[in-house]
Amino acid sequence: MAKSHYKFNPETLEYEAVKTPLWVKALRIFGFLSAAAVFSAIIISISFEYLDSPYERKLKQEIDRYDREFKTISEEFSKLQATLQDLESRDEKIYREIFGAPMPKSLRAAGVGGSDRYSRLDGLTHGEALKSMYASLDNLSRKMYIQSKSYDDLVKLAKQKSEMLASIPAIQPVANKELKRVASGFGYRIDPIYRTKKFHQGMDFSAHTGTNIYATGDGVIEKIQKKRWGYGTNIVVNHGFGYQTRYAHLSQINVRRGQKVKRGEVIGLVGSTGKSTAPHLHYEVLKNGKPVNPANYYYNDLSPEEYEKMLELASSANQSFD
Repeated sequence: MAKSHYKFNPETLEYEAVKTPLWVKALRIFGFLSAAAVFSAIIISISFEYLDSPYERKLKQEIDRYDREFKTISEEFSKLQATLQDLESRDEKIYREIFGAPMPKSLRAAGVGGSDRYSRLDGLTHGEALKSMYASLDNLSRKMYIQSKSYDDLVKLAKQKSEMLASIPAIQPVANKELKRVASGFGYRIDPIYRTKKFHQGMDFSAHTGTNIYATGDGVIEKIQKKRWGYGTNIVVNHGFGYQTRYAHLSQINVRRGQKVKRGEVIGLVGSTGKSTAPHLHYEVLKNGKPVNPANYYYNDLSPEEYEKMLELASSANQSFD
């Protein structure tokens, strides 16, 4: 039962019931409902701002997982790109150098289209990251295709140039499977006589006097010299295809000028003639008359692991023997 309100009337000296107008009641109800609505909106807003629903928590967990997966994929991309760069480097600096058939730089640097290729990703939360990934994938695919075609070309060159393969220097000139005889490599080294930095045009292999020296590829004995200084007693083999090899500081020569030799044939013995501080072989590889690093031409008798170890030893900036 609704409560009644009374007001004293001094004229009639009686209490009279006070009736509340309908519009006041309606206003009061409206005010109550409005306050309740505002309060509810505040509570709901706070809940949405600071409290996650089970569905939102699940979405956030999935996003975190996708972020981790994306990072892992990016790292794998980087590893693949590094591997491909190594293959390209070997292809260009070793294999194609051997065949004298460099690949045009413009071919390796060919593009794959503009940025509008990935415009469909605009507006996505991780749109820029996805664009970068797709661009890396396209670049990697293009380079792999070019490298695959390059290897196809090398196979054709190999089939066409079996004589060239037999002639190109491809083994170490002394028995050195344990790689204990690499004394000094190609590049600037300390001269043992003048004690100054000087460009060393070959590699020095330490060995006892009388150790066998092998022709590193098929060829013809082009030059035999016996000097008191410089290279001392030395042999130059012409392999054709622009390649020559020099074997210096020998104690004995086992061939004659104009003689044809095969890879692995003994052509002389290690010594210490000419400008030499100890028994060793100074070995050079010349391409079109210019000295190149002999370390790039031992691929026939070394495994990949042995080859890497030999490169490490040869790159040491030590003192040469001549």
